[in-house]
Amino acid sequence: MSAGSRQRGFTLAGALLLVAALGAGMAAYGEFASHAAQREKEQELLFVGNQFRQAIAAYYEGTPGAVKRFPKKLDELLQDQRHPTVRRHLRRLYADPITGKREWGLVQAPEGGIMGVYSLSQAQTIKSGAFALRDRALEGAGRYSDWQFTHTPAGLAPPSQKPGSVKPLAEASQRD
Repeated sequence: MSAGSRQRGFTLAGALLLVAALGAGMAAYGEFASHAAQREKEQELLFVGNQFRQAIAAYYEGTPGAVKRFPKKLDELLQDQRHPTVRRHLRRLYADPITGKREWGLVQAPEGGIMGVYSLSQAQTIKSGAFALRDRALEGAGRYSDWQFTHTPAGLAPPSQKPGSVKPLAEASQRD
């Protein structure tokens, strides 16, 4: 074997190692980008979930008269017609950022109505701690479906771990 063909063999081996290293680097970058996208969706879920929680709280606390009640359907958060002028507690019915679907799990209140929402995704969460005070109940939850965004008034027992019904937003607005 001549020195030239041995050198070509080393060049080929070096090129193969370079391609393998680049492939591994690209795979690591893809994993990093995917992880970053999931974290972004988690942040959006926290925002949207809290929008629903605040809207449900405003609806409940804004009930005319002495007996407070939760909305029977999510559409009531868009147009609360219990007052002389229509009140809007929520700007729009948001889609679930994790699933991308307009379907939410609904947490049913003990006396009826909707006291919260949760994602229908069974995917594992990335975030498991260091939540804002309002979201402390989410600490340690392993799946997005465990992230419940509820309004629990003083004196009312918190919802059970696995809440009531699941309705697509389109159906939730037409039923009940």
